[in-house]
Amino acid sequence: MGLLSKKDAKLITDPLADNNPITIQVLGICSALAITAELEASIVMSISVLFVLGVGNVVVSLMRNIIPNKIRIIVQLIVVATLVIIVDLVLKAFAYELSKTLSVFVGLIITNCIIMGRFEAFALGNGPWKSFLDGIGNAAGYGVILIIVGFFRELLGSGTLLGIPVLGDPIEKTGLYAIGYENNGFMLLSPMALIVVGIIIWVQRTRNKALVEDH
Repeated sequence: MGLLSKKDAKLITDPLADNNPITIQVLGICSALAITAELEASIVMSISVLFVLGVGNVVVSLMRNIIPNKIRIIVQLIVVATLVIIVDLVLKAFAYELSKTLSVFVGLIITNCIIMGRFEAFALGNGPWKSFLDGIGNAAGYGVILIIVGFFRELLGSGTLLGIPVLGDPIEKTGLYAIGYENNGFMLLSPMALIVVGIIIWVQRTRNKALVEDH
């Protein structure tokens, strides 16, 4: 028997595909639009949410029987705010330039609908282990979309990946010939993030007809 039961494994695999928090539940769209112009920022934001949601789900689950119902939202906000402060301080200590790039968006993890939604919908009603798996699964589903969008936006918008040129030097015109890649600056604008997410949603629904809504 494997380490995870089939039911436990589904808590991780479902958000990666048929119940993705961005493409199916349409949550966490703001950060997908705002910080995905660079792949590095997308990766760091994904790891940050993975930490906050994984640990936060466990903490809320452990406290679920002692949290008065009337103040549960306040308690959840305190938990997520504490974890976000830890992430912010770590970024400032070890990746200061990147922390400036992410700036306010790290703080906005506190109000990320995915995190508060999983606290309410899952952690308050399940044990720590299942809550941890649910947090990891949903954060991974969110992160995968961010990384895919960041990959294509930086590649086509700047001709780089993680700041390293991969499509040649900026274009130089010599006579009738063009050498290198001419960056598509439109890819770096927020609307293109929405378009890339839309393409991912289209591909996902093309592969799985069960996700297509009947009209």
